[in-house]
Amino acid sequence: MKKLIALILAILMVASLAACGGTDTATKDEAGTSSDFKMGVILVGDENEGYTYAHIEGIKEAAAALGLADDQIIWKYTIPEDETCYDTAADLADQGCDLVISNSYGHQSHMQQAATEFPEVTFIAMTGDTAKASGLPNFCNAFTAVYESRFVSGVVAGMKIKELVDAGKLEDDNFDADGNVKVGYVGAYPYAEVKSGYTAFFLGIKSVYDKVSMSVQFTNSWFDLTKEGETANQLLSQGCVIICQHADSTGAPSAVQAALEKGDVCYSVGYNIDMLEVAPDAALTSATNVWSVYYKEAIGAAMNGEAVPTNWAEGYAKEAVAITPLGESCAEGTQEKVDEVIAAIKAGELHVFDIETFTVGGKKVESAFATDTDGDFVPDADEAVFDGYFHESYFQSAPCFALDIDGITLLN
Repeated sequence: MKKLIALILAILMVASLAACGGTDTATKDEAGTSSDFKMGVILVGDENEGYTYAHIEGIKEAAAALGLADDQIIWKYTIPEDETCYDTAADLADQGCDLVISNSYGHQSHMQQAATEFPEVTFIAMTGDTAKASGLPNFCNAFTAVYESRFVSGVVAGMKIKELVDAGKLEDDNFDADGNVKVGYVGAYPYAEVKSGYTAFFLGIKSVYDKVSMSVQFTNSWFDLTKEGETANQLLSQGCVIICQHADSTGAPSAVQAALEKGDVCYSVGYNIDMLEVAPDAALTSATNVWSVYYKEAIGAAMNGEAVPTNWAEGYAKEAVAITPLGESCAEGTQEKVDEVIAAIKAGELHVFDIETFTVGGKKVESAFATDTDGDFVPDADEAVFDGYFHESYFQSAPCFALDIDGITLLN
């Protein structure tokens, strides 16, 4: 019944309430007081999975800052990326939620479907990329410029590699046939989000120590403790000195810690959360998102009946990304170098995907697109290379860097 009423209201109402990206917004009186506000959160995992845990903490921090009570948030955990997501979103709308947020890319199409049927509710699909094209005033996408913190975590790894090389601590097996130090990367899926991240990490390493090559192996899962550990071990067996990850468990850092304790020279760079608890000697740092920055802005706007941006992607400039505290195994001078790099990013003096720092097929990249218009996951519109660098997350919030640059090998 509520769906029918919602469709009638969509035709009759003059201004959209809590719309995102539109010019007409509700006043706080129209939207109600903050005590009337209710929101729903659809999560692909739970607090035991690093990516989702980071979102949970970000939302809780934002809620506390905005004065939201616990009973104003309805949490839905371990919601799969199928019709269950739509059913959950519709149920939250029926329960009176003014705002519904999901945290996984695979939720997006189901959130968009719900947005068409409940025009009085604002739906945010985190990490998504179809809000702009949908034309729906109540459907939004958001992500962070996490490629910036990926780059900085690469700088941390580069400092460690340089220290190991200078000290003569690496064996022949740690170098490839061209004399490059081997680095490994545990990736979830071969998506642009993952590709953007591992490329930024690799370029961060090379900004400090240029003679490196990197092998990427995919687990085809966002969260698989066993498989991530096994994949890390496979990369270690090939002589990789650093293992980074775009995967959500502690499997890879734990495997690196175990190998280090057995006498291997190897270190870990994690994602989302501080890995020092599981890898106290191996963990150097983790690239992470500071989700509370976005959630404070978006939830606050929805509470006040203001527009939520259709696309939002911020990085160090708004302190929306970071790296976790440096481990004791980091090279001397790493913190100073990190501070220098972050300052350069904030000042606009350093661009992660500077086209002078990488090649594709031995050639400088002069053109690359950012937006996929036909659904084949290959960017075909919006020229992203201008002013000397690829403008990641410029045309949409979701990462779109899809180039296979030289020096990185995909193993599967």
